Amino acid sequence: MKIRDIRTTGLQVPLRRVFGGGTYSVASRATIITEILTEEGPTGCMYSGDTREEGQAKVLAAVEELKPLLIGEELLAAERLWEKMFRYAASDTKRQPYLMEAVSALDIALWDAIGKAANLPLYKLWGGYRDSLPIIAIAGYYEEGKDLGRLSREMAWLRAQGMAGVKMKVGRMSVEEDIARLAAARKAAGDDFLIACDANRAWNLRDALRFARAAREYDLLWLEEPLQWNNEIEGMRKVRHATGVAVTAGQSVWSAMQCRDLIDGEAIDYLNVDASYAGGPTEWRKAAAYAALHDVLMAHHEEPQVSMQLLASVPNAGFVECFPNPDRDPLWATLILNRPPIHDGIIELPKGPGFGLEFDPEVIARYRVQ
Repeated sequence: MKIRDIRTTGLQVPLRRVFGGGTYSVASRATIITEILTEEGPTGCMYSGDTREEGQAKVLAAVEELKPLLIGEELLAAERLWEKMFRYAASDTKRQPYLMEAVSALDIALWDAIGKAANLPLYKLWGGYRDSLPIIAIAGYYEEGKDLGRLSREMAWLRAQGMAGVKMKVGRMSVEEDIARLAAARKAAGDDFLIACDANRAWNLRDALRFARAAREYDLLWLEEPLQWNNEIEGMRKVRHATGVAVTAGQSVWSAMQCRDLIDGEAIDYLNVDASYAGGPTEWRKAAAYAALHDVLMAHHEEPQVSMQLLASVPNAGFVECFPNPDRDPLWATLILNRPPIHDGIIELPKGPGFGLEFDPEVIARYRVQ
């Protein structure tokens, strides 16, 4: 079964308002749809990534560079094809993020085609450990005019949407102000609602320790990327050992070997490496296996359309993450025609082959990047 052609489409959606994290703000939702066509019929098609502005054009260009490595190759040779793409990507360190995202997009679409050729959902092809997963919201952003009352109402709304919990943003305000936000969220959500916090690499070690110690009172699920990039592994290890708070990281790495370094450095309890940036499912599954050998749980940074299948296939899975607010992610809300149901904190896995999702052509036409 040979690969005949590869096509890409960039989508860009301006958001109605600006959403702020610990160290960044976002005003648009972007992604790339990648299609792999075979000579015999099965077509792999999936959207992945969230690189905006000029980054999206660079990823699309990188996919065009990688295409000749795959055209005419055997579809089922996933490991060999990944190695070909990675060798090319590794030769250009200046463009590493864009090339690795291109490798990821192609690997994701390739696996969708493989699942369709096998007529199996990918989570079953990869191991079939479970057919449903707990799901949490990425929310609690910093927004203009958003006070503690509005944050509290947001927590109640997330519960009503069927979420098992929330990963809320911290790190932009003082430690004391962020603890007040966490306290308000816990009071509004109730004791049985999961709450994680994501600092987006905002703090030095001193502030990370101050927040983690104060946050223990509010039954924190995990603290994500609490440390600035220059002291991450050692700093996160100290946060874990000194406070007992679970730490999550991995979304900012580009390979399974970097995931290995986080695990060997005793820096994390959850590994949230993102298959849409760090090499696709082929590389993600290697990291997941290494994590399982070290009693580290797997998470996944955003991208629920991809992460569901990956997490459901492994025994050491944590939670799917999504943006239930359509103002934050209009694509999760509108692009997928057969989005699986969410109820009582659980999302069911799609039953169709591959990633099992179908996309609305009108939404694609509306947001296509010209």
